[in-house]
Amino acid sequence: MIHVLLEILQVIFIIGVSPLIQGIVKRTKAILQGRQGPSVWQPYYDLHKYLNKDEVLSIHVSWLFLITPYVVFVTMIAVVAMIPVFITHTLLSFTGQLMLVVYLFGLSRFFTALAGIDTGSSFGAMGSSRDMFVSALAEPVLFITLLAIALPMKTTNLTLITSRAVTGHSPLLSPTFYLAFLAFLILVITETGRIPIDNPDTHLELTMIHEGMILEYSGKRLGLMMWSAWIKQAIMFTLLLDFCFPWGISLVVHGSMLIASFIMVFLKLTVIAIVIAFVEMSYAKIRFFRIPRLLSAAFALSIISILTNFLL
Repeated sequence: MIHVLLEILQVIFIIGVSPLIQGIVKRTKAILQGRQGPSVWQPYYDLHKYLNKDEVLSIHVSWLFLITPYVVFVTMIAVVAMIPVFITHTLLSFTGQLMLVVYLFGLSRFFTALAGIDTGSSFGAMGSSRDMFVSALAEPVLFITLLAIALPMKTTNLTLITSRAVTGHSPLLSPTFYLAFLAFLILVITETGRIPIDNPDTHLELTMIHEGMILEYSGKRLGLMMWSAWIKQAIMFTLLLDFCFPWGISLVVHGSMLIASFIMVFLKLTVIAIVIAFVEMSYAKIRFFRIPRLLSAAFALSIISILTNFLL
C-alpha cells in the first residue's frame, strides 16, 4: 500500500510541478534578456484563469476537436504513471514501457494535429502540417535513441533501467552514454518545442508549430492543452534524469531517503529548466527545412551509440 501511495504521489508531483518548470524557464529567459519577466508562478495563474473561463467554439468544429484536450491530457498522465521520479517503482511497470511511451507521444501528436485541421483555420492546418513533418523525423529518432539506451541495460522496463543506473552497474557510463545523452538532449528540445526547433512564446505564422494547432482553443480546453504540453516537458526532463543523471533516486521506501530523493529530483529539474533556457538564449530559431539536419545528427549519434555498445 505504501508503494502504491508513493507511486501515485510521483504522478501528482509531475502533474503539479510541470507549470512551475515552465515558469522557471520563462523567468530565466527574462533575466538573461535583461527583463523583469513574469513570476515563476505565472503558469499557475494562467491555468486557473483558463480553467475558469467560458469557451468560444467555431461552427466548423466536430467532436474530434472537443475530445482532443481530454485525450491528450489522459495520454500524458498515462506516460507519467510509467516513469520513475524520486523512487524507482512506478504505478505501471512492464516490459516494453519505452516502446509504449513513443506510441503514446505519437497518439497525442496525432489527435492534436487532427484538431488543428478540424477547425478549418489556415493557421491550424499549417501548424498541423509542420508538426507532422517534424514528427515523421523525430519519432523514429526517438525510437532509435531509446533503443540505444535500452540495449546496454538489456531491458525496456523503465523501472529496471533506472534501478540499474542508480546502483552503478550501468554500461551507459562509457562512450555509449555520451552519444546517447547528446542524441536524447536534441530530442528533448524537439519534443518540447523549444528553440531552435520551435518558439513556444510566439504566435507568428512564420514560426509557430504547436501554437498554431491550439490557436482555436479557448477556456477550459485551452487550459488542458497548455497543461498537457507542460506535463510533456516535465516528462522529457524526468526521462533525461532517469537515463543520464539517475543518482539520488531512492531504491527503497525509507523516510529520510525519500525526502532527500524528492529534494534532489526537484533541484535537478530546476537545473535542467535553467540549462534549457540558456540553450534557447544561445541560439536563434533555425529555418524550418534545416530541422532534418539537426534530427539527422541525433539519429547518427544514436546509431553510433548502438554500434559502440556492441563493439565495446
